[in-house]
Amino acid sequence: MISYGDIKLFAGSGCPDLAQRIAAYVHRPLSKWDIVQFPNENLFVKLKESVRGQDVYLIQSHAKPVHRNLMEMLIAIDCLKRDSAGRITAVIPFMAYSQSDKKDQPRVPITARLLADMIEAAGADRWITIDLHAEQIQGFYKIPGDSLTAFHILVDYFREKHLDAVIVTPDLGFAKRGRNFAANLDMPLAFVEKRRRGNEDIREAVTLIGSVADKDVIIVDDLVDTAGSMQQAVQLVKKNGAKDVYVTFTHAVLSDPATDRFRELPITEIVTTDTIPILPEKMLPNMTVLTTASLLGEVILRSHEGRSVGELFNE
Repeated sequence: MISYGDIKLFAGSGCPDLAQRIAAYVHRPLSKWDIVQFPNENLFVKLKESVRGQDVYLIQSHAKPVHRNLMEMLIAIDCLKRDSAGRITAVIPFMAYSQSDKKDQPRVPITARLLADMIEAAGADRWITIDLHAEQIQGFYKIPGDSLTAFHILVDYFREKHLDAVIVTPDLGFAKRGRNFAANLDMPLAFVEKRRRGNEDIREAVTLIGSVADKDVIIVDDLVDTAGSMQQAVQLVKKNGAKDVYVTFTHAVLSDPATDRFRELPITEIVTTDTIPILPEKMLPNMTVLTTASLLGEVILRSHEGRSVGELFNE
């Protein structure tokens, strides 16, 4: 086994609070560096300490502004590589462009593959992320990585509520992960079926496969952007006789008008995680944010010590 120096943690601008919580878990301070944006929007990174031979973990979520945070991550990786870091791991709680994983229409890119190539070209040796929208993205990387899930965190939270509920997925594409969520909570499963509206590139929720009448409902997804799918799913389950409706997802992208939609919906609780910082103006009274710091921190420790990550999930 190759031996590296001590753990060095660096926090990008994409999730500074989560990085602090990860640092507290692994009992290491965040290393110092300067990240400067010049008037022409060019970025500059300078380390304030040597990382020669060290096991470096760069924590950077692809939150908004997405492209600034992407370039900051790539430049930082290059900076760490040129200072002779022993190993560089890009810890990306939320990975951008994971919905661009295939050519599903003519004359379009596969941007998730491009991003993988850029991370490798910058000099990363490994990567860690949580709940990729499309798991096949793992195959885009030639370097090793850990594709984690926060569903265990969400499942444990709902297990403590002792609900008599039905798990609902907002579309059939999420059926497999919804089934795993339901199996862990020993709850029945239902699906929202969507169909394309005429010749438009818009899909509408038209059918609920399964029964939710007189039951609480937990609608499960990996990310919420504008909350259009969630809005349709909540309205459909209420129409079919659901009682209290809970919504849970890992990545709170929350592009406008997501917050307004959530505010107007009859939702008892919205449960998400801190993979993306949620702005104060987007926080709602019925929103609960669970931290992924212990998950990421434990994987960092196990990676550094050469121990199994799969054991965390009994794999």
